[in-house]
Amino acid sequence: MLAFIIFIVTLVLVIWQPKGLGIGWSALSGALVALAFGVVQLSDVAVVWDIVWDATFTFVALIIISLILDRVGFFGWAALHVARLGNGQGRLLFPMIVILGAFISAFFANDGAALLLTPIVIAILLRLNFSPPSALAFIIATGFIADTASLPLVTSNLVNIVSANYFDIGFGRYAAVMVPVNIVSVIATLAVLWVVYARQIPTQYSIANLSTPASAIEDPLVFKAAFPLLALLLVAYFATESLGVPISLVTGAAALVLMAIAGRWWQGGRDAVVSVPDVVRNAPWQIVLFSIGMYLVVYGLGNAGLTAYGAQILNWLGQQGNIIATVGTGFLSAIVASIMNNMPSTLVGALAIDSAQVPAATRELMIYANVIGNDLGPKFTPIGSLATLLWLHVLAEKDYKISWGQYMKIGLLITPPVLLATLLALVFWLPHVSGL
Repeated sequence: MLAFIIFIVTLVLVIWQPKGLGIGWSALSGALVALAFGVVQLSDVAVVWDIVWDATFTFVALIIISLILDRVGFFGWAALHVARLGNGQGRLLFPMIVILGAFISAFFANDGAALLLTPIVIAILLRLNFSPPSALAFIIATGFIADTASLPLVTSNLVNIVSANYFDIGFGRYAAVMVPVNIVSVIATLAVLWVVYARQIPTQYSIANLSTPASAIEDPLVFKAAFPLLALLLVAYFATESLGVPISLVTGAAALVLMAIAGRWWQGGRDAVVSVPDVVRNAPWQIVLFSIGMYLVVYGLGNAGLTAYGAQILNWLGQQGNIIATVGTGFLSAIVASIMNNMPSTLVGALAIDSAQVPAATRELMIYANVIGNDLGPKFTPIGSLATLLWLHVLAEKDYKISWGQYMKIGLLITPPVLLATLLALVFWLPHVSGL
């Protein structure tokens, strides 16, 4: 009961953020209280740090890369290209925006997609003079695709990194399983969004007020360097997998190279368009504290019996056949994530799967189902993921108010069919790559 109370109070503080209290400080305070009352031990700190450090610093490096590219106009350039390629047809623009969001989420993580693409899409919608209902359809699509398309790579979501590290899944193996599954998720998301919002999508729009894509580029040197650097980063993920090089080290090296180019370090900062110190200051350092703090609080829940209870449920699911085991694990993870946020939910699921007594093939399905549930399931509620909270914050800054009630109506309508289709795709696909 004490572990549960500490968790609830910590979660409330993380969501509420009274007087601007950072999520990291709230989570760390909860961890310190858990330590003080013996809910977790000092030895647990080392265990939790070993689970989260690589994921946390990979995320920070990816956000630094994303922030630099955003400030030099990379994402604005891409969005303007998409708007022009839509050729004035709203029903062509809608899927193109969704696909753009899927690519950004895949390569720059779901939080990057929610944080960076949303204001750009809003700006373009204003230029196109879309009505409020039409604009809302595109905004909702942008917010949802950020999470539902965050499956394909280990680096596409903090959940993926934690899970891959915990279960020792290599970058290539993970991609072989999840890239096809992610394609199904994107198609299902687009299909459901289309059914819900097709009537709000304008048939025609004028591109007369749109700027040229080239006008969005603030720093041509960084812009031109981005393409080969990102390609090299992707190759490096695969190439260093067998060497056991941490993903954060590879991503951090790419971030340093981009920082050097943006900051013109070889010429003492002259002619730099982007303030690298400002970017570093604005990086999500609170996530570092949040990761260690919140995971410690959740680890305390595990020590108090939550892991054992979860393992019992998974043992029962494992006896019902692979389809039920996979779908059940995915929806269970989704529900837990939507209540307690997907970051702590990921660890709860991983600990429970690790303790469950199920066949190896079923266990692997559960591992990936836990990832899918924690990537997609948070869309049930506004508190399910940091990406959603960031997205709502960006919307509020742009005077787009979506209440929690409105959000949950949308989330409960869109998420279940997408989650079900994605989990079924996993059941079908995983046996085909079992020998890889």
